[in-house]
Amino acid sequence: MLFLFYFLGWFALLAASAWVLGRRLVAAPVLGEARPRVSILLAARNEEEAIARCLTAIRALDYPPELVEVLLGNDASTDATAAVAEAAMRGYAGTFRVLDIRENRGLARGKANVLAHLARAATSDFFFITDADIAVPPTWLRGLLAWAKPNIGIVTGLTLVTGPRLFHRLQGLDWLLSLGLVQVVTDLGRPVTAMGNNMLITREAYEATGGYEALPFSVTEDFELFKAVRAQGFDYRNLFRPEVLAESLPMYSWRGLLHQRRRWMRGVEQLPGWLQACLALYGSFYLVLAALAVVAGPGLALAVWAAKAAMQGGLAIVCFRRVGRRPPLELLPLFELYTLALTVGLVLFRLLPLRFEWKGRSYR
Repeated sequence: MLFLFYFLGWFALLAASAWVLGRRLVAAPVLGEARPRVSILLAARNEEEAIARCLTAIRALDYPPELVEVLLGNDASTDATAAVAEAAMRGYAGTFRVLDIRENRGLARGKANVLAHLARAATSDFFFITDADIAVPPTWLRGLLAWAKPNIGIVTGLTLVTGPRLFHRLQGLDWLLSLGLVQVVTDLGRPVTAMGNNMLITREAYEATGGYEALPFSVTEDFELFKAVRAQGFDYRNLFRPEVLAESLPMYSWRGLLHQRRRWMRGVEQLPGWLQACLALYGSFYLVLAALAVVAGPGLALAVWAAKAAMQGGLAIVCFRRVGRRPPLELLPLFELYTLALTVGLVLFRLLPLRFEWKGRSYR
């Protein structure tokens, strides 16, 4: 009976998520004719291989370049990040500056420290934040700005991991499904986090928090900022829409993927208890499935697993079609093995007293 309740709850969670995401998109607000000046803040540490792709996408934005200020914080890079960035932006009609970040500002460390410096150097009232491994769409600025109404402090888009190899595509399927579940919670009126590589925050909201230099250090600095902005009474919008869909480079190895996900889990560990319970329900599937196989036999367990793959495929169809992409249904069989391997790896990583690395720095 316990197995029945568990799997009914699990399938109900996915079915409800597919229904919420499958509803017709609300028309985006109309952005007025007057275009405000905006600042794009970009933290970069040893990103010489990725930064040109990121900046090329920024140059292709369908927004008057004379109204765009691009500030790149060179975070003690030991490679040619700054030189590659300068070359990529040569002749840009907007404003472009590279700021070498050598000192910490207040409590800020790492990426948060870079953004703290860039925010203080910015000259507009709208801060757009992205990462060096991200390529934003041409409609990015207009797509986020359209939702930046009074008292809305943060507007975020979403990202899709892309790459030519099977491992890269599996990450893309995994990540968009995860963002779909985040969107469901947000659409139900319980926003829980922000997307730090695809974010608009107003100067008013940012300064109301005291800035990154006044916030406790966290390796998930976007989540820390999100909590502070909400605590100041500002509203928030999370968009699961094609006009704000950015493309992210993948992790190229299992080691890199595990370290990335372990960093993200630090933010998960700070989520409300009810949401952690939902995530525990979602993430414990394979453990409960193994118990079912022992108690009721492998035949029933395999049938439940097949039902899970089919329902997850339905959710994938909804998520990818909502952002105008083809759902990679051919990946679903291998995706189950990928998810199982990633789940086991993260559990071991979490239980063992291991440090994790990010951008050449080590954290606990």
